[in-house]
Amino acid sequence: MPITPHGGELIDRILTGDALKAAQERAASLPRIVVNTYTSFDIDGIAKGIFSPLTGFMTEEQTRNVLDKMHLSDGVPWTIPILLAVSEEEASKLATGEEVALEDDEGDLVAILHLSEMFRMDHEEIAEKVYLTTDASHPGVAYTRSLGPVFLAGDLDVLKARTVEYQDYNLTPAQTRAAFKERGWKRIVAFQTRNPIHRAHEYLTKCALEMCDGLLIHPLMGTTKSDDIPGDVRMKCYEALMEKYYPHEHVMLSIMPVNMRYAGPKEAIMHAIIRRNYGCTHFIVGRDHAGVGNFYGTYDAHEIFDNFYAAEMGITPLFFDHSFWSKVTNSMASKKTCPGGNEDHIFLSGTKVREMLKRGEMPPEEFTRPEVAKILMEWAQSVNS
Repeated sequence: MPITPHGGELIDRILTGDALKAAQERAASLPRIVVNTYTSFDIDGIAKGIFSPLTGFMTEEQTRNVLDKMHLSDGVPWTIPILLAVSEEEASKLATGEEVALEDDEGDLVAILHLSEMFRMDHEEIAEKVYLTTDASHPGVAYTRSLGPVFLAGDLDVLKARTVEYQDYNLTPAQTRAAFKERGWKRIVAFQTRNPIHRAHEYLTKCALEMCDGLLIHPLMGTTKSDDIPGDVRMKCYEALMEKYYPHEHVMLSIMPVNMRYAGPKEAIMHAIIRRNYGCTHFIVGRDHAGVGNFYGTYDAHEIFDNFYAAEMGITPLFFDHSFWSKVTNSMASKKTCPGGNEDHIFLSGTKVREMLKRGEMPPEEFTRPEVAKILMEWAQSVNS
């Protein structure tokens, strides 16, 4: 039996047929708000059921429950509010109970908001409770501070799904669920990444695959930090790895068009919830999952799962220790599986790889597969030339 969506129902807010035509005609005379790229991806997440059970942007009550209790108003686990913020000027032209047309960052009319509530909330409080810091150097804090002072809540009717680069890999939750069923997979483990897959990642995914029928490599392709490796480069790396180093009948690549929030442990919960909606039964939680800088402890993202009952999460987290290349065993390992001290371990990270590329050094095979290293070096040279 397939895993149930979070909250029990896979949401689909995308209009079709006569309903779409009527909404498009109605939208032409509605007050209009232009949203940024970040919010455009959030609209898409609501539209396709990625954020099930959400049907629109959160109310003040929902937001406060999420911030203070890590649950929605009806008791469903949720850790990061999904909000629509506007300026004072924009808010002054709106009234609760009316409809508002939303135009995305690409100039397309994408949704109608059924405005049920306008509210205010302290941005510093949101930052502190989501990111566990108010340090402006944290990208999530900086973004939160940039938001307008008024939040709009209400259900969405979505007129147009967002298309992205590598659209062929942009499968909706309904489509991944259908693909898993077609392949006969009952236990599916998802791997979250915003970096190229290096040897430590490969080790984790293959350990997890030993206990599951299939692996979903599910890179995040929403907004990320400016110094993260671009999505098109990462996709080439994933394709190269899948071609040579994974069994094709047990692995699948699909992108996740969701913003990276860098919220550490709270984002780890959200990433698990989202993968449940995509139909996965297991989810890999590694070292400093969704972290940035030194804002979170190495295993904070593991420990936060202790705040939730397994039944209410509905997906099994798989916790992995810090992995490295062992000079003793001449293989990937962790402290759980390998003797020797730190002097015998070569620790891997996306940061180290980026530093090597900036210096014009080819990452060694202990860091990443040669095919991936070649793609990354070509990209680095094109950027620095």
